[in-house]
Amino acid sequence: MTEAYIYDAIRTPRGKGRKDGALHEVTSVRLSALTLNAMKERNNLEGHAVEDVIWGNVTQVMEQGGCLARSAVLASDLDQSIPGLAINRFCASGMEAVNLAANQVKGGAGQAYIAGGVEMMGRVAMGSDGAAIAVDPSLAMETYFVPQGISADIIATEYGFTREQADALAVESQRRAKAAWDDNRFAKSVITVRDQNGIAILDHDEYMRPGTDMQSLGGLNASFQMMGEQMPGFDKVAMLKYPHLERINHIHHAGNSSGIVDGAAAVLIGNKEFGEQYGLKPRARIKATAKIGTDPTIMLTGPVPVTQKILADNGMVISDLDLFEVNEAFASVVMRFQQAFDVDPAVINPNGGSIAMGHPLGATGAMIIGTLLDELERQDKEMGLATLCIASGMGAATIIERV
Repeated sequence: MTEAYIYDAIRTPRGKGRKDGALHEVTSVRLSALTLNAMKERNNLEGHAVEDVIWGNVTQVMEQGGCLARSAVLASDLDQSIPGLAINRFCASGMEAVNLAANQVKGGAGQAYIAGGVEMMGRVAMGSDGAAIAVDPSLAMETYFVPQGISADIIATEYGFTREQADALAVESQRRAKAAWDDNRFAKSVITVRDQNGIAILDHDEYMRPGTDMQSLGGLNASFQMMGEQMPGFDKVAMLKYPHLERINHIHHAGNSSGIVDGAAAVLIGNKEFGEQYGLKPRARIKATAKIGTDPTIMLTGPVPVTQKILADNGMVISDLDLFEVNEAFASVVMRFQQAFDVDPAVINPNGGSIAMGHPLGATGAMIIGTLLDELERQDKEMGLATLCIASGMGAATIIERV
């Protein structure tokens, strides 16, 4: 089978995702186009250089609807002969775009792809597309639907994680993210977002709060306690599904959960012949990809079984991997991964994660693959895994190997 290589990985800075954020006036299609343009310019791509643009996006309505991938191509400097495919696997959409592109290359369906995603959470509100699993009673009742924040608190309750542990992880994420920016570790990947006059709008992750400490987090109220204990009473729904739980321990709040932000990311994937044609040197091969379905109520445990699956499918063990990017959707997600695999916390998200920098849903999967690649190069390591939990109970993972 043909090898699929990563030739480049870029991302925008993550904006605040609010009206006072630097990216609020930038549309989803424009931010996507700016990212595609940067990929084209950095790699001197001309004509029908790639087979397709596969673009992940979660809330596919309004400006993010109507096959945003094709709209982004037409709004960019890429040749109009390049089509676009918009996909949605919730929070793993950007990763699934990369994985799909890699497997297309491996299968011989084209020499190269640009894959990634976007989410402008400050412009298109999360959940504004509706969802059958949440709004259709016949499905919601059958699956014991609860919002993701309740699911994160169920994980904490089921696996014995305390608020103090969650807050400590959040403080460390902020510390690591600041250290990474101070050390210019993202310089290779982060592009500057400019307005139509070429003036820089944003060149750094805007959401970070480096002054965060245990005391400041201690003053925050649990974000999901009211919806759990009062109307609509999702704790009761959870305990119908898990009767062994006497109560749900609500440990998550705005400071130890991922931030609502704007952002886009892209990865250039191709075979050996593509690199030779454009004079590009591969940085890593995509060694393996995987996805899995999990319990839809606790919902966010997917990184554990999908990692078990990707290792088993490829005859590997956890110690074969040098570094890990586990999306910090909520603190308990990462703590459960650490608990399940007994991995040294120092090699998980060494540059911080979505708690510190934010989680632009459709883009994050591609972002963490790029972050993993940069960090493997910085530390001169060989192999790494990126993984995300996914709404409705799924998990996705990618293993990359430097070349």
